Amino acid sequence: MMRRLAILPFLLLLSACGLHSLYGGGAGSPVSGLLRSVEVASIPGQEGWLVRTKLVDRLGETGSSTPLYRLDVTLDDNITSYGLRADRAATQERETLRARYQLVDLSNGSVLLDETAGSDASVDVVSSEYATVAAEQTALENLSGIVADQIVARLAIYAARTTHRT
Repeated sequence: MMRRLAILPFLLLLSACGLHSLYGGGAGSPVSGLLRSVEVASIPGQEGWLVRTKLVDRLGETGSSTPLYRLDVTLDDNITSYGLRADRAATQERETLRARYQLVDLSNGSVLLDETAGSDASVDVVSSEYATVAAEQTALENLSGIVADQIVARLAIYAARTTHRT
């Protein structure tokens, strides 16, 4: 009984620290509502198509309502060779995908959020060109998902902070 009483003050402190669930309230929460009201602008290139598709999937459909925000994304996809053999052929490649994204309020055109996201992956260069190209494609698909996750997480944090201020 005394142990339970000793823990009680710590539980009270924990509940007062201000932590709350980011998606508390499920689909009806303000965060989910804001995420569903974001329209993702088209992004050029194959990597743009991959990132945009993943963003739309993670943000949810805007549905029949008019979007309130637009997400503009600019990508930089770069492959750098390293790990050179004696004959100067590369044995490794590093694929880097960086995104600069802006959340734009469609009511007045103001930029609410201007951030970057990115990740990189290492690819083995093997004697089969097909296998190397397939590995590069898989790396790009994985990087697209990681970058999209970073963007959506930052949008959710922004939504949580702005809805708790009101």
